[in-house]
Amino acid sequence: MNQQQTDIREQQRQSWNRFAPGWEKWDTLTMDFLSPLGAAIIESLQLTGSEHVLDIACGTGEPGLTIAQKIPNGHVTLSDLSEEMIGITRDHAKHRGITNIKTMVCDVCELPFPDYHFDAISCRFGYMFFPDMNLAAEEMYRVLKPGGRMSTSVWDIPEKNFWVTALMGTIQKNLDLPPNPSGAPGMFRCCKPGQMQYILEETGFRGYEQKIIATHLPANTTDIYWNMMTEVGAPIVAALSQASEEQKASIKKQVFDLVAERYPDGKPALEGSAIFMTAVK
Repeated sequence: MNQQQTDIREQQRQSWNRFAPGWEKWDTLTMDFLSPLGAAIIESLQLTGSEHVLDIACGTGEPGLTIAQKIPNGHVTLSDLSEEMIGITRDHAKHRGITNIKTMVCDVCELPFPDYHFDAISCRFGYMFFPDMNLAAEEMYRVLKPGGRMSTSVWDIPEKNFWVTALMGTIQKNLDLPPNPSGAPGMFRCCKPGQMQYILEETGFRGYEQKIIATHLPANTTDIYWNMMTEVGAPIVAALSQASEEQKASIKKQVFDLVAERYPDGKPALEGSAIFMTAVK
């Protein structure tokens, strides 16, 4: 990676470490939200029970921990850039009595594993944030055994992800924020049609398959939605830090009004849409 990409990696490591307590606090809600993608990844890997699986950008532990439970004679290596996230994963594994795992702090662009080491690779919602997406694909391909499957998911277009645009869209309307540089890590970096297929096939992956999976953030109340998003969303916190108290209050009211208009029953389950994909080495 070049120096700019190395700097981005360090910034992200610090950010994920900083917000790890928020992710742990809201783990039940966020895991419910993301579970359809974890289920799709697990099904697509076609596991038989004795594989060695690499879960990249594992966050607080999913889907890697569930994969470990499904392969009692196998083993899962859970990796993440954030030391704090890995710590949460270890705690969750201990609480659930899962022992056929190991955890490792590492960067997907420099995986510390030999060639042809894993039978399968999972990566749920990490790809958008990799400093060099092509290098990440090359590293995944390198450590995967021939015939092994890699399955991942990224966020679909903003228009289909009200769960994040309700808040970020309102912030952008109220604050004069610079646009995210083209190609820079971000939520919707991988939503362009054909982009992920091109990256994976250029790397050497074959048998590419893709489908769109809908999900909902079951916040139940707008207060829960606001509190969760402002405790786990680094870009949201960074943007709101530039707002005055009056602006923050106005943004919050606008978000609450927007959510109430969409969910008049007062129990918001905010829509999300993701691109799920799988390919074979």
